[in-house]
Amino acid sequence: MNLSRNFKNTALSIFAFAAMACFFVSCGSDSGTDATAAARESLTSTTKSITADAGNAAANAVNAANPATATPPVPTGPTTTMTLDETEFDFGTIDEGEKVSHVYKFTNTGEEPLIISNAKGSCGCTVPKWPKDPIAPGEKGEILVEFNSKNKKGKQSKRVTLTANTNPTQSFLTIKGEVTPDPNKPATPAAKPTITPPAAAN
Repeated sequence: MNLSRNFKNTALSIFAFAAMACFFVSCGSDSGTDATAAARESLTSTTKSITADAGNAAANAVNAANPATATPPVPTGPTTTMTLDETEFDFGTIDEGEKVSHVYKFTNTGEEPLIISNAKGSCGCTVPKWPKDPIAPGEKGEILVEFNSKNKKGKQSKRVTLTANTNPTQSFLTIKGEVTPDPNKPATPAAKPTITPPAAAN
């Protein structure tokens, strides 16, 4: 009788131990699942951050490598109106190698300070200089544009793009004229024609 009772007690103990083991395994499994999910979420977030940083770095590298095609910054905030006294200047005829400059005058005819964030010539031979400080409403300003005719000849027309807090954000200036070639400069030799040999007969 005692043997039967001891056997039952042992069986119950084994069953209880097994139940507790299953409970802990289940909890451990749930904890492991939660930890795995958290790790995956963290990895996904880190990957997205790295991808975004790489994309920004790539865009900056493209702008640095191609400054001519980089998008100029546009001022934020309220807009105003810029009225130019003229948008085109004809310098007439100059000799190759000469430099010519012209001052374009403008007035802030709006009700907010005028901010010119950028001015860029259509090529390296055309260089603008513009006021970097805000122009108060009713005040006037000047933009100096210089054209260098070195290695230029014939009719020339260059454009300067202004970016400001106006609507639209871009305005354009043109400087044009004709450049007489330097008579002492050696003429560029004509390209030799390409001669294609006849096809061999079969």
